[in-house]
Amino acid sequence: MLTQQTLQTLRALKLYGMADAFTQQLEQPSTHDLSFDERFSLLVDREATYRDSRRLTRLLQMARLKQAACVEDIDYKHRRGLDRSRMAALVTCDWVRAHQQLHITGPTGCGKSWLACALGHQACRQGLSVRYERAARLLEELRVARGDGSLQKQLAALAKTDLLILDDFGLKPLGQLERLDLLDIIEDRYNTRATLVTSQLPVEHWHEYVGDPTVADALLDRLLNNAHRLELKGESLRRKTNNLTHREHQE
Repeated sequence: MLTQQTLQTLRALKLYGMADAFTQQLEQPSTHDLSFDERFSLLVDREATYRDSRRLTRLLQMARLKQAACVEDIDYKHRRGLDRSRMAALVTCDWVRAHQQLHITGPTGCGKSWLACALGHQACRQGLSVRYERAARLLEELRVARGDGSLQKQLAALAKTDLLILDDFGLKPLGQLERLDLLDIIEDRYNTRATLVTSQLPVEHWHEYVGDPTVADALLDRLLNNAHRLELKGESLRRKTNNLTHREHQE
C-alpha cells in the first residue's frame, strides 16, 4: 500500500523518471541487495536522464530542422574544404554561446544545409534553443505577419532563439520591406544571439545581393562581424550519391 502511495506521489510531483525506475527496482530482486544510497542514486540518475531526453525532444521539435543530421556522421572523405580541426571547434557550440555568426557557403549539393542541421542538432543536445528557417520562406511569413499585426511578436520570438539558421540565403531577390525585415532580425540578434547562414553566393557578393547600399551596409556590418566561415567546394554530393546508386543497380 505504501509503495503505491509513493508511486502516486512521484507522478503527482511529475517525477516520472524516478517513478519508472522505482517500479523497475521493485520488479528486480537483485536491486534489493543495494544500499539505500545506491538505490536512491539510481532513481535520481534516471530522473535526470528522463528530463534531458524530454528537453532534447522538445528542443528538436521547436527547431524544425530540415534534415535528420548529426555531427558524428559528417563526411570528411570528400574534398570539399571541410577541416576537422575547425569543425571540432564549431561542434563545441562555444560560438553559439558567445553570440557569434557562422556562414557556410558553396555550390548546390555540397552539404551546406545538412551541415547546418547537424550543428543545429548539436546545439539542441547542449540545451540551446534552435530555429531552422529557409530565408525566403521566413521573409514571406514576416510579410504576412506585417499584414495581420503579428510582426513584432514574430520578431520577438526570433530574437529569443539561441541559434537561428537561415538556409539558402540569396536565392530570391529582396524587396525593400524584406530588406528591412532581415535587418530587424539581424539587428535584434547582434551580440545577443548566434546566427548561421548558408548560401550559394560567396560572401563577397552579399552586399550586391541585398541591393540597397544603406541597408546592405548596416546589415552586413552586423552579420559579418565576429563571424566564422566555412567555404565548401567540389561537386554535388547528391550527384555522387545518385551516380553510385545507379552503378550499383547496374552491377
